[in-house]
Parts: sequence; structure tokens; C-alpha cells
Amino acid sequence: MEPMMPMKPMDGGDAWWPENLGKPSSSGSQDGMRYAFFPDKKRLVVETDGKTKTYDSGDHQISGVQQANGGQATFSDKDGTVELSDLKAVD
Repeated sequence: MEPMMPMKPMDGGDAWWPENLGKPSSSGSQDGMRYAFFPDKKRLVVETDGKTKTYDSGDHQISGVQQANGGQATFSDKDGTVELSDLKAVD
């Protein structure tokens, strides 16, 4: 019997965000919406219903997302929560 091989890291899948942003520090999805956060570029990219929008994240450090039944996304930050309406769209 051969010894077990170590598990390979899971593939994060294909990048759905703009290529020039690189690799996100955090990403996730919930209820048909997904996000990717790029702290070096100060960008948060959100995809909803197949449409991608990029936001200037300023000094926020996005680490997670919560979505209420009404579909409003609230992002976790080191200082509390951030709503998309608090951020400026850049595209």
C-alpha cells in the first residue's frame, strides 16, 4: 500500500475581478453576490447579478460580508462595518 499524499491547496477558481488588481487579500460570496478586496490598491470589487463594480475602499480593511434578506450587503472592517453606500464607485 502506498503512503497517502498530502492534500494540495484548493484552487480559488478563475479570477472574475479586473486582472490589474492582482490577488485579493480576502474574498467571498453570499446570496448571489461576491466580493474581492485589494488593500494595496484600496479597491473593493463586488459582483451582483453578473455585473461587476469597483469601489475605492479608502482606509477600510475589508475582511468579510453579511447580507440581509433585502439584499443590502454590509462589509466587516477592522473598525466595525462598511456599507457600499459609504464607498465611492470608481467605474
